[in-house]
Amino acid sequence: MSDTFKAILVSRDAEKKQSVEVVDLTEAELMEGDVTVAVDATTVNYKDGLAITGKAPVVRRWPLVPGIDFAGTVISSSHPDWRKGDKVILNGWGVGETHYGAYAGRARVKGDWLVPLPEGMSPHDAMAVGTAGYTAMLAVMALERHGIVPDRGPVVVTGAAGGVGSVAISILSTLGYHVIASTGRNAESPYLIGLGASEVISREELSQPAKPLAKERWAGGVDSVGTHTLANVLSMTSYGGAIATCGLAGGMDLPGSVAPFILRGVSLLGIDSVMAPKPVRLEAWRRIGTDLDLKKLSTLSRSIGFDGIIGAARDIVEGKIRGRVVVDM
Repeated sequence: MSDTFKAILVSRDAEKKQSVEVVDLTEAELMEGDVTVAVDATTVNYKDGLAITGKAPVVRRWPLVPGIDFAGTVISSSHPDWRKGDKVILNGWGVGETHYGAYAGRARVKGDWLVPLPEGMSPHDAMAVGTAGYTAMLAVMALERHGIVPDRGPVVVTGAAGGVGSVAISILSTLGYHVIASTGRNAESPYLIGLGASEVISREELSQPAKPLAKERWAGGVDSVGTHTLANVLSMTSYGGAIATCGLAGGMDLPGSVAPFILRGVSLLGIDSVMAPKPVRLEAWRRIGTDLDLKKLSTLSRSIGFDGIIGAARDIVEGKIRGRVVVDM
């Protein structure tokens, strides 16, 4: 193996102006950890786009290698759970935010942050799922715990053509749910139907200021948009229903009413993928292996090389990317 490897480094100057460059690093320059991994594949999530473009304060240590998830092969380990040659996945834990992340040939992390690559899944497949798909699975599991099963009625997925939305639709439809997909890209309707959506509605139906209560339309849902979209989704949720929220692509505010909560008993389920305990992560990846049709991954993902990461990061923030982007390192 070469003594150096390529990495993307995000820096900022004394005036806090951000810059991004491709550099050569050595293992000695990596941060602390008890497992060193050769990164086989990674991906470009919305959060990665925010980190590279500086559109939101994702990066909290300077300079930093971004990239919040990877699949790779253990090079060396002093952690009791991992040996050289093990195939592993990492999602979150502040990697790509406060700890050097995936956009480098190698990463050094804490072994407690890693989970095994599921049997029969390649690193490429794992990153076609990525943090977006893992988050979607956490949202589905939260709905199930709340009793939102297919017999309860339709479920809505906002930001449907994005990474979380695409995987959520695929999982929910495989499990037998009637899925209503909300998207601002009407041209993507055939793609969403192909993933398993039963209906596609325009983002415009949910983007205006919400009424305190509106006509009941769904029993549950997965929202990655926030702001007026989430407020509308809540106002249209049926009695005793629940919405799992995991993103803020439209905004961080929630300009709604308490009416859905106190008059219909609706629940808002917060989904955190970054610090989720290891048992939850293991269950989510086990479920991904059984409940996500891996054949659909080829339709909801595309591949790029290392040199395409920065451009893809800009595109995802501008809403130009459908589904998932896999980076084969």
